[in-house]
Amino acid sequence: MALWKRERSDSEMNSDSNHLSLEAQEDDVWGAPPPDATTLMQRVHWLRKQPVDSYQPEDLRVLISQGVGLSILMPVVLGRLRKDPLLEGDFYPGDVLSAVLRVSSTYWEDNPIQRAELEAIISGIDSQNLAAAIETFRKTNLTL
Repeated sequence: MALWKRERSDSEMNSDSNHLSLEAQEDDVWGAPPPDATTLMQRVHWLRKQPVDSYQPEDLRVLISQGVGLSILMPVVLGRLRKDPLLEGDFYPGDVLSAVLRVSSTYWEDNPIQRAELEAIISGIDSQNLAAAIETFRKTNLTL
């Protein structure tokens, strides 16, 4: 009971509805992908219909890389990255973080608390694989 009286983080605020799909949370049904859709776009359409709390790291990497559902997914992925900054999808340790670092500067400008949260996460990372992505993120976003 006391847990609900304290201020909740962004990731906790969204967790109450994460049993719902992106389509339900955004109230935006995309329907079936077009017949000529790529495998990637078919997957994105399918993922939008699944509960957010069922997403695996690779699902988050794919959706974030495509810029889909960022307002819902970013708090979720930042929560996971706090626990494991090198969270791995299908490619390499840190590929989820790499996708997050490539999100547009407009998103980070509109979400300075999340930007600060991401900066806190990357401040402790010493990874040659991510060094260039982290440097680019900082150059692009820390002056906002």
